[in-house]
Amino acid sequence: MPARLPRMCSIWRPGNAWRSTKDEKEARVMEPKTVLFICSFNSVRSQIAEGLLNARCPRRYRAFSAGVAPGGLSPYAVLVMREEGIDISSQKSKSLSAFPSMKFDFVVTMCDHAKLAATGAIPEGTTRIHRDFVSPSEVQENKELVFAEFRALREDIDAWLSDIFPDCPKTGEPGNRETEP
Repeated sequence: MPARLPRMCSIWRPGNAWRSTKDEKEARVMEPKTVLFICSFNSVRSQIAEGLLNARCPRRYRAFSAGVAPGGLSPYAVLVMREEGIDISSQKSKSLSAFPSMKFDFVVTMCDHAKLAATGAIPEGTTRIHRDFVSPSEVQENKELVFAEFRALREDIDAWLSDIFPDCPKTGEPGNRETEP
């Protein structure tokens, strides 16, 4: 009777070396969860949330943002994020249709308008999270008041992200950025 050959317990991936099935499972577990933040114009709230989560926990989460009716990235949002050492200036305002085939682990609506508009676009099985943040006004004469509103919004979103993603500490807290390889 011929000897039995041992079972193959490895998987070949093009461009990679042989990996065991255990390594393959661990790699899947380590893939970042995907998060889509949605607000009305994808100019302030969702852009700030995307920037904060990507800066805080890039190995655990990969954040994206979209708007019901994209309106361009707010320069005030860019400036208040820069104060935290986070550069969102290269982020673009996008519509929900920019992600036609992408599946998200979490869809986070950041205003009631976005929640209503996105209801039919969110696939079953996706974790849905909602909070109505008021968008700051950019049409005040006093620019310091405008900046104060944007800073307050940034702080509110930052604290809220720590509540809904507790494995991502708030900006400014020890261990808030994943820097180790």
